[in-house]
Amino acid sequence: MAEADDMIEKIYWGSWIYDSFNEVLSCASKINLIQDRLAFLSEHFLELPYESNTLIGGVDTPEAFVINLSAVDCFTFLDHIAAMSVSIAFDCFKNNLRRIRYRQGHVSFWERNHFFTDWPYSNPDLFRDITREIGTQTAVTLTKSLNLREGGTLYVNGLDVKVRELSYLPSDAMDAAVIAKIVSGDYVGIYSDKAGLDVSHVGMIIKKKDEVFIRHASSIHKKVLDESLTEYMKGKQGLIILRQAAVL
Repeated sequence: MAEADDMIEKIYWGSWIYDSFNEVLSCASKINLIQDRLAFLSEHFLELPYESNTLIGGVDTPEAFVINLSAVDCFTFLDHIAAMSVSIAFDCFKNNLRRIRYRQGHVSFWERNHFFTDWPYSNPDLFRDITREIGTQTAVTLTKSLNLREGGTLYVNGLDVKVRELSYLPSDAMDAAVIAKIVSGDYVGIYSDKAGLDVSHVGMIIKKKDEVFIRHASSIHKKVLDESLTEYMKGKQGLIILRQAAVL
């Protein structure tokens, strides 16, 4: 994937160095099961500081291609891990991160995947929405106009409204049989009932023995951590679940 001559690139390494990053990618590439690979990679981000608005770009601000390994928000935590899981070296990771964050890898605010449910639309070979598959008869399906507030204004001026059918798994339907179908590495979005939004937060499922956690970059705890999924979902409406293919 050729880089645009005028693309602004900003890399923040934090405690990582180039060689150690490549070493982790090399180790991960030898893990055959994608769920184990994602769990292995995301574990390296535990305790990493949370920072909001880590990307650069907007309607009136030129978009920069940002790789921030020193702090993440909930979305950049996931797109970094997803890109790392299909990469064997840093340059490969850069290309894959562009592909996951932007439609067709074109670094532009307008082409950025702003919504969680953009992922399977932009990269159907890499991500699929398994919410209905997991929830079967309990999944709720509806149509939403993403980016359009209830009063008719936009969340982000200049971005198109996306009319999209989506499904979510209600929290009260998440019994043992349903949770057994979810695996480590599944990406989850906390369904939002607000007009114009698909989710309010995102994370990743991690299973350890008989316990199920959401691993996420928390704005409350100000870091990446694991929390009990059952406890975390109390008072929340439900989940949208995406699963990644093992593509290397």
